[in-house]
Formats: sequence, structure tokens, C-alpha cells
Amino acid sequence: MPTTTLFILGASGDLTSRLLLPSLAALMSKHPKRKVILRGAGSEDWDATTWRAAVTEAFTDAPEALAHVTLSDYRQADVTDAGAVASLVESLEPSTVLYFALPPAVTAAAIDAMAGLTLPAGTVLAMEKPFGEDEASARALNEKLLALVPEQQVFRVDHFLGRSTLLNLLGVRLANRIWEPVWSAEHIQAVLIRFDESVALEGRARYYDKAGAMIDMIQSHLLQVLALLAMDPPATLDERDLRDAKAAVLRATHVFGDDVNESTRRAQYTAGRVGDRDLPAYRDEDGVDAARQTETLAEVVFEVASDRWAGVPFVLRSGKALPKKCSEVVVTFKPVRHLPPGLSGVPADGGRLTFSLGPDEMSLRLHVTGGDDPFALREENLLADLGEGQQRSYEEVLDELLDGDVALSVRADEAEECWRIIQPVRDAWASDAVPIEEYAAGSPGPAAWATSQA
Repeated sequence: MPTTTLFILGASGDLTSRLLLPSLAALMSKHPKRKVILRGAGSEDWDATTWRAAVTEAFTDAPEALAHVTLSDYRQADVTDAGAVASLVESLEPSTVLYFALPPAVTAAAIDAMAGLTLPAGTVLAMEKPFGEDEASARALNEKLLALVPEQQVFRVDHFLGRSTLLNLLGVRLANRIWEPVWSAEHIQAVLIRFDESVALEGRARYYDKAGAMIDMIQSHLLQVLALLAMDPPATLDERDLRDAKAAVLRATHVFGDDVNESTRRAQYTAGRVGDRDLPAYRDEDGVDAARQTETLAEVVFEVASDRWAGVPFVLRSGKALPKKCSEVVVTFKPVRHLPPGLSGVPADGGRLTFSLGPDEMSLRLHVTGGDDPFALREENLLADLGEGQQRSYEEVLDELLDGDVALSVRADEAEECWRIIQPVRDAWASDAVPIEEYAAGSPGPAAWATSQA
């Protein structure tokens, strides 16, 4: 297995220490034949000893993995300065993975600073979401990236695409005769894609108060999940076929009924208690501008206007300060066409298939008879443990990235489409056409938000 150079811009930052390096350690411990040369640049004035100490600390859970990492140089650099960036680029070896572990605005400035430079052959540029601030800025950013390297050497990281449960979803729906023929509007009644969190702001006001729940989660992660779930079976799982299939779904996606007032809702948490923690109202959190009316709970109903999915509501929901963490994909099937008289109890649906993320498991809710009354319907769940998978979603991302495979990244057109899809919602919310509601921290949401809180 060839050695890959991973050069992290923002090496002294929180993303690197909290996610990237621990995930790299876990990956290397499982794949000891992989070899990585690790370089870094950051704003902190670190010497070689400090750099090594930071990496060693991040590898605490897998110290043996350090044996497979060649720790190279760390440079203090302002990556928004054209001269400093030119110096870094001159030091790159061919096929280096250049990872922008930076805030979005700093990443954009660093890309601007690279304008006109020639990167070594095979250089891969990897960056975190959000990719731009709207469709126009995403397109402008993509044009700058493609002036530096081909699209196949751009890795727009969406760590949800590295979640083992979502990748298992592909296997379940594509490889099983029981599901593949019924994966359409003919048989499916509704789809819920939910990412509820019990955590609150957790010191992220600088980013979150400008983004809110919709941009933080729905615009990026959850629309990517929708695309994976709703895509037609691709010819292969290589980057072109897989991302072509996802992009086709996103192009067909719009707010259900094109009615933002009826198909979207938003809310913000007030003071309350989650578990054993008392939380202040969101507007009273440090760094929050109450005048922004940033939503901490968002729900948008979409439709994929295609022959396969027309008419099926895809409910995408995410929020903070909720009673418990709940990340899942729920596929609800239509009721059967005919239920013979004599069976008691009329089911509201034809069963549910649920993929839960953390713990990674799949459950199928069936309507069965038996027990004291053999003609009385009741519900039973069949549960499948999908295994431990990757403990950290960034492991799968890094695995693909170090191999130079961009299949699990977001392609340029996908990034632009995701902004296009949510723009009508942004416009309506900005004009207060959709009022912002309130819910107490620790509650399941506003009382009027019925079934999606279940």
C-alpha cells in the first residue's frame, strides 16, 4: 500500500485535535499496512516538540498507530496570505492530500490565496461544509477549486456519508429482493430523516447563530441522506455512477407542494432542563444575537419529483436541546390494499423499516397476529444489530480520502443543488412568512408539532 502525505491546514485547531487525528489513529490501528506522512500548518507558533505532543495526545486511544505515521514538519502560517500559501504549495509533494481543517470563511480565503498557483500533480483538496453560503457563492467557490485541480481531486467532506449505517442502507435496499422492487411511491407512504440532539449550543454560537438548524443539518447532511435513500440503483459504486445517481435525486427535489408555509416549520428553545442539566434560553446563550431569531429546531417536507417518488413526503428534521439523541431514517410503507374481515385492528400503515444511527441497528415493524386472540393484530419489531462499524464517521472519510477515492464526497453540482433546494425556505423564514415557535429545552418540541416528535 503506497504512502500518502496528509497535510492539514489548521493543524493546531479544534477540528484537528477533536476529530481528524483521533479518527486517523483509529483508522491506522485497523489498517497497519497503510502508511501516512503527516504534515501540519496552523496559526499557533508551535515547535516540533509541541506538534509531536499534540499528535501523540490525539492518538491516546490507539498509541500503536503512531508507528505507522511519519510525523513531518509543522509550519506556522497565515493561510489567507498569498505569500505564505505560495510557500506552502512550493513544499508539497505530488499526490498530497491538503486538508482544510478551517472555518468556512478561512477556507474560502485560502482558496483565493491559491489563485494562479500550480499545484503538484495529484494534489487532493479536502474541505469541510458548508460549501459556500448560497447557490451563487457555492458555484463561485467550485469554479476557483476547479481552476486548481480537476473535480476528481476535490473532496468536499460530509462526514454523514462515512457513517456505516448509511452505507449499510445501500446494501439492504440494493441487494435484497424483498426491498428492491418496493422502493418507490407505489409502496412507500412517507420517509422521515431525523437528527435530534440533546446537546444545546455547546459554545458554537459563532457559527451556529448564523446557520441555524436548517443550514447546519438539513441543507447538507440530511439532504445527502435523502439522495442516498432515494437514488435509482447506480451501475456501480464508483464515484461517477454513485454521485450521478445522487445528483439526479437532488435536481428533482423541491419543497413539498412548493408551499413553504405548509411544508416548513421552525422553533427555538427556551429555558428548560435536559437530563440533569439546566439550560438557559437559546437567546440568552453567550454569543447569540437574539434579533436573528435563529431556529434550533427545523422541519422541512420535500418531494422528489420523479417517476419513482412523486407524491411521497420526505420529512427532514433536526434540532437541539431535545429530550434525547435520536438519529434515524424511517421508511413507512403504505397499508395493504385489502384486509380480510375478521381481523381486529386496522393498521395505519403497511409496516416500518427503521435505520438507527448510534446504536447502529435496523428494525422492521410488522403487523402480526397471535397470542390470546389469534385474529387480533399487534405490532412486533424484528431487530438487526448492524455491528460496531466505524466508531468514528471520519474514519471512513479518511479511508476513502487517503486512497484518493472521492465517491463518498459531495460533488460540485450536488453542493449547488442543496443550496438551490433550501433557498425558498430561507427567503420565507427571513421575511417571517413562517413564524418561529418556541419549545422548552428538554421537551420534544412545540406542542403543535405532533407526529414527527414521536
